[in-house]
Amino acid sequence: MSSVQSQQEQLSQSDPSPSPNSCSSFELIDMDAGSLYEPVSPHWFYCKIIDSKETWIPFNSEDSQQLEEAYSSGKGCNGRVVPTDGGRYDVHLGERMRYAVYWDELASEVRRCTWFYKGDKDNKYVPYSESFSQVLEETYMLAVTLDEWKKKLESPNREIIILHNPKLMVHYQPVAGSDDWGSTPTEQGRPRTVKRGVENISVDIHCVNDFRSVSLNLLQTHFKKAQENQQIGRVEFLPVNWHSPLHSTGVDVDLQRITLPSINRLRHFTNDTILDVFFYNSPTYCQTIVDTVASEMNRIYTLFLQRNPDFKGGVSIAGHSLGSLILFDILTNQKDSLGDIDSEKDSLNIVMDQGDTPTLEEDLKKLQLSEFFDIFEKEKVDKEALALCTDRDLQEIGIPLGPRKKILNYFSTRKNSMGIKRPAPQPASGANIPKESEFCSSSNTRNGDYLDVGIGQVSVKYPRLIYKPEIFFAFGSPIGMFLTVRGLKRIDPNYRFPTCKGFFNIYHPFDPVAYRIEPMVVPGVEFEPMLIPHHKGRKRMHLELREGLTRMSMDLKNNLLGSLRMAWKSFTRAPYPALQASETPEETEAEPESTSEKPSDVNTEETSVAVKEVLPINVGMLNGGQRIDYVLQEKPIESFNEYLFALQSHLCYWESEDTVLLVLKEIYQTQGIFLDQPLQ
Repeated sequence: MSSVQSQQEQLSQSDPSPSPNSCSSFELIDMDAGSLYEPVSPHWFYCKIIDSKETWIPFNSEDSQQLEEAYSSGKGCNGRVVPTDGGRYDVHLGERMRYAVYWDELASEVRRCTWFYKGDKDNKYVPYSESFSQVLEETYMLAVTLDEWKKKLESPNREIIILHNPKLMVHYQPVAGSDDWGSTPTEQGRPRTVKRGVENISVDIHCVNDFRSVSLNLLQTHFKKAQENQQIGRVEFLPVNWHSPLHSTGVDVDLQRITLPSINRLRHFTNDTILDVFFYNSPTYCQTIVDTVASEMNRIYTLFLQRNPDFKGGVSIAGHSLGSLILFDILTNQKDSLGDIDSEKDSLNIVMDQGDTPTLEEDLKKLQLSEFFDIFEKEKVDKEALALCTDRDLQEIGIPLGPRKKILNYFSTRKNSMGIKRPAPQPASGANIPKESEFCSSSNTRNGDYLDVGIGQVSVKYPRLIYKPEIFFAFGSPIGMFLTVRGLKRIDPNYRFPTCKGFFNIYHPFDPVAYRIEPMVVPGVEFEPMLIPHHKGRKRMHLELREGLTRMSMDLKNNLLGSLRMAWKSFTRAPYPALQASETPEETEAEPESTSEKPSDVNTEETSVAVKEVLPINVGMLNGGQRIDYVLQEKPIESFNEYLFALQSHLCYWESEDTVLLVLKEIYQTQGIFLDQPLQ
């Protein structure tokens, strides 16, 4: 909302208000009668309610021209629908109303605007109604044609407009309590400025806080060649709303009854946002969430194809915060085109700590049912077989009612939280497959219509998407944390989403909700995430200075330590000249490495770090062999206080040029289109 306000503020600065006391100077201008009138050029606006106030926002030039052509076509406006904003909004011309196509939003009024006045306090241009604008235009035409000015008009709400001359037209508001015998208009305070047409009003300003508009601007600066050659079209961004349906279930009313009255704003924020995490881990609401997300994704895609039948591009998806986790779970539970839900490719393989996997005997001991272990051993029932047993099965082998209930409840809980262990597929001849004891494959076996993904999530039915996404972008994502607390130790490097080729985990370094993914694929190696380049093609200045100072301090430290080491050697060896004579050159050279001096350790560590930066890192196939974790560069002001900007950094992605450019770069690369100049 703030971006729209700033846009209007920029519109208002193009025409300074003239002083009402300067009327006489304008009246002396000699006008050529009958030769100066030209019809006004209209522009179409729509009204948004921002902070309980009406704000009129111009359509861009292309949309305004389409609306004007439809209006002037002579076919009548009733029933005419004109798509605007790239097809995201439809304007019903006869109703003069603008409706959102892909999501729920209050309809907004549309107006064909020719005359404006400047508001009192906000200094923004406000259009007159179409009917009164027509009256103003007719009066103006007569005044220009006859060269007769000082025309006075009264608006429907008794406001007075005076046309002094073409360059000075003012608007007086009525004074409360005045009547026909009251004061004259010139005595009613400072007048408003009246403006004819949209000359000097920018109607193509894009809001810099809008993800879509940022992408349009970056196309002009980074993909100009491909655009000029008509190799690419724009990337459309369509939001998927799942938050509102969840909170329309009545749960908000229930929560309000138990919410404490203190720190009201913070508690409202908690109920409105943070509690979504708990909703998602609740079997009551998790199914509602995944159903809503998937159905909205399918509905929007279907509607988009209906409105764009010639569309041949791909589809990528992006999720922010909890939304990214929801998409991760949905993508994990998709089926490939062959429908082989039992294939290893559809399983999220994880390494489990064997110390966390008790034996059946230990489980029975924990339940104080050790005396029944011999029965299970006799029947050759292990943990996997026991998890499949029913109450009747246990009764038939002689387990009493009480122990049966304890056992069934215990293994049912573990099945939902950890998944059922299943035998690994037979390896191909000569394949180097880890032993079964090292890996635990999650179960994707079908239980009715439910898929147990085996990563600790509650048992829900995951809907199927009707398309295969090219790339999945996660912004400020807690995926890594949730997978870890669900019990995953490691993601199999060979695992990939069944229907999605790419996966990028993008985060701000100060985002308190974001976690990395790559250490779960390569747990034994420490390495930094990929640094997202600045959209202007360089690192931010403060980061370059910081790295330069770090290198300088390391060089000074190494030189100082080297000098101290030489001094120490000469000091300790001086009293023992006989030892030097007995040493061979090889021993002398090898001594610093064989000693336990800390300077040697520092050099070795620095060398290993340098090697780790140079050597390529294999992070598995989750992103097709490419890197997964990408970190933004913090701004200079953010580096002063990480905690101050922590919450703000969680919301920074939608206005970040660097984030948008990475998204565009990866999407266009799937079509063989690259940046005009590679970023460094």
